[in-house]
Amino acid sequence: MEIDQKKPLSAIIKEVCEGWSLGNHENFALQIADSTNFYITEKNRNDIKNGSILRLTTSPYQTALQLHERIQSSSMDAKLEALKDLANASRDITFAQEFINLDGISLLTQMVESGTDFGDLLSFTLTAFVELMDHGIVSWDTFSVAFIKKIASYVNKSAMDTAVLQRSLAILESMVLNSQDLYHKVAQEITIGQLIPHLQGPTPINDEMAHQLYVLQVLTFNLLEDRMMTKMDPQDQAQRDIIFELRRIAFDVECEPNNSGSIEKRKSMYTRDYKKLGFINHVNPAVDFTQIPPGMLALDNMLYFARHHQDAYIRIVLENSSREDKHECPFGRSSIELTKMLCEILKVGELRNENCHDFHPMFFTHDRSFEEFFCICIQLLNKTWKEMRATSEDFNKVMQVVREQIMRALTLKPNSLDQFKSRLQNLSYTEILKIRQSERMNQEDFQSRPILELREKIQPEIMELIKQQRLNRLCEGTCFRKISSRRRQDKFWYCRLSPNHKVLHYGDLEESPQGEVPHDSLQDKLPVADIKAVITGKDCPHMKEKGALKQNKVLELAFSVLYESDEYLNFIAPDKHEYCVWTDGLNALLGKEMTSDYTKSDMDTLLSMEMKLRLLDLENIQIPETIPLPPAPRPRQLQPKPPCTYCTHWTNQSPFL
Repeated sequence: MEIDQKKPLSAIIKEVCEGWSLGNHENFALQIADSTNFYITEKNRNDIKNGSILRLTTSPYQTALQLHERIQSSSMDAKLEALKDLANASRDITFAQEFINLDGISLLTQMVESGTDFGDLLSFTLTAFVELMDHGIVSWDTFSVAFIKKIASYVNKSAMDTAVLQRSLAILESMVLNSQDLYHKVAQEITIGQLIPHLQGPTPINDEMAHQLYVLQVLTFNLLEDRMMTKMDPQDQAQRDIIFELRRIAFDVECEPNNSGSIEKRKSMYTRDYKKLGFINHVNPAVDFTQIPPGMLALDNMLYFARHHQDAYIRIVLENSSREDKHECPFGRSSIELTKMLCEILKVGELRNENCHDFHPMFFTHDRSFEEFFCICIQLLNKTWKEMRATSEDFNKVMQVVREQIMRALTLKPNSLDQFKSRLQNLSYTEILKIRQSERMNQEDFQSRPILELREKIQPEIMELIKQQRLNRLCEGTCFRKISSRRRQDKFWYCRLSPNHKVLHYGDLEESPQGEVPHDSLQDKLPVADIKAVITGKDCPHMKEKGALKQNKVLELAFSVLYESDEYLNFIAPDKHEYCVWTDGLNALLGKEMTSDYTKSDMDTLLSMEMKLRLLDLENIQIPETIPLPPAPRPRQLQPKPPCTYCTHWTNQSPFL
């Protein structure tokens, strides 16, 4: 039928009901007959496309009323089916409003608090709750502490149904994000230690999860900032007692009472021991911890090492105190400088980067990961000091080598602290020297003038190769999510470039495709010749809408195509890779430079491979800085004339005439 969009929706529904001899038309409504099953209202009726299939069904109020009764059924099977239907219907805001008006949220919270439902019953109850709350109709501040405790209990259990765990985490996340009061209540129920085991489950880790793990890592290490920026008070006896404990553990001595021996004798004894411990100030080592950073954090690390790795601590202190003075590794000074270095490497106290995905799995395997990290590295420092046969004058050189060892081991992203320790074993001082020499030789080879000229000659070929790859990817096409302010986005659309690179084909999809979508199934077209510009980030029109800029992870994936005068085709890429592929490909179509990070990375990788292949035959041959000059021509030698054909003597008696 043809729907007159100017006619009231209720009149259209009445006509349809009368056509099928159905009375009480106010109890009926129209739905879009696809996977979404969204109700058609006066607000969204203009979104209906020509050729859409509509379904006549019960009104949202009637459906909500029926489900409100069904989910209270005494039959478990009937209740489960009702909860499944409720979870599916709650995605529609029109239905959600009617169900909430029937006090449906309170009914669901009571079912959760009762604790009688488990498995699928609980899973679909929580799913329906999440979907209803996503619409922003009900305030999060209305929920009781009992409900929060019950949801938190599902997260704290070691063995919990995956679906229940996911919904519970989603509920707690929304509570934390939407209410300051609930934030503190949730924090009392959930600790980082209880969340860490759940992080070990998801594989593979996508970009969003990697970013969240990076954020958690930053926030965890930033908890150290307060101690890092706290100076030690040399007159504070409680703080000085910590240094006494370091001395006691190292030399197996007790603190002498004030009346034992002369004051001068005790001072001399303390000074001797503090020198063996490697402090700069032998008289009052508390002064060493007045430098910030690392402040009191260095003392915390030393005490942790002494208490939890006592054998290693005693071994390091005693073996250095028995060496000759010029070869002893000062434990105190080393610990302070090492703590400062580790804070720099892990960027303690710095703000997080909204575009970063760089995290280290090993820091999520131990409750005191930073302290354990220090314990491994201080033993590495002592080992490297011995390998370098260093003296006190070489202190900074040793610290540079240790930093390089740590950075190279971290680059390999070990999964555990034991794996990190194992990687360091393979990065001895001798191995570092070999790596440095190899890198220096490669760098010198690739910086000579002939090599640089060859690189410049090859670059256009590589760039053309990258361009063709980007255009081929555009021809394959990509599925994009439709822009929505809701947490869950279920609508998709697909866009691909025609094989002749002249037209962009795009159109809506009911669900995410499993493979390529044919051109003929995409209804809309945009000629490439009509494209004026490609806009990215916050300059995109769909990122200027209210609330859009709050989603930083979306902002960096947004781009728009400007065509005609002020028309836009707006995109949000599924990930950073697709964002780079599409922005590069569109710029290539417009004859502009491809400037994405992936283009730079691809250029470096392919150029390096091509250079190595072309120079393979020149291995171990010194390449000159300048083009060698050709050899000078030989001087021309005059040849004697042949003898006269009539006689045997030389013509005119001279062979050169």
